[in-house]
Amino acid sequence: MINMNNPAFDKSLPIAIGADHAGFDYKETLKTVLEKAGWQIADKGTYSLDSVDYPDFAHPVAEMVEAGKAAAGILVCGSGNGVCMAANKHAGIRAALCWTEELASLARSHNNANVLCVPARFVSPEVAEKMVEVFLSVTFEGGRHQIRVDKI
Repeated sequence: MINMNNPAFDKSLPIAIGADHAGFDYKETLKTVLEKAGWQIADKGTYSLDSVDYPDFAHPVAEMVEAGKAAAGILVCGSGNGVCMAANKHAGIRAALCWTEELASLARSHNNANVLCVPARFVSPEVAEKMVEVFLSVTFEGGRHQIRVDKI
């Protein structure tokens, strides 16, 4: 269960979530867990295990975050790479491919990441859930890290 007593993101906005066929099951699990933690969800697809193209779901998630219509984004595909590359094509998006809780924490605290990319074929559902919890609760440290983020 995701503990969201101290969210780093605005809970009045939804979390935008998307996945391709390889990440569909994880997306569905994460949606349920996030809803139980009180988050609204903007599910941008896919809606089945049928083979699809990951950019078709990464772009709508990134667009919502970029426009300020979502607090943050979560994307899931087999390796996490495809959705991460697609999302990072958008100005203002800092999508981070993570496979441990520590990487999810550093992506937020040092890089001010606003989209978490999960590699479904390389992490367990439990690790994915914990990464989401960490990602949504860790705040950006700013300071010397802000200077670096500004250079992106």
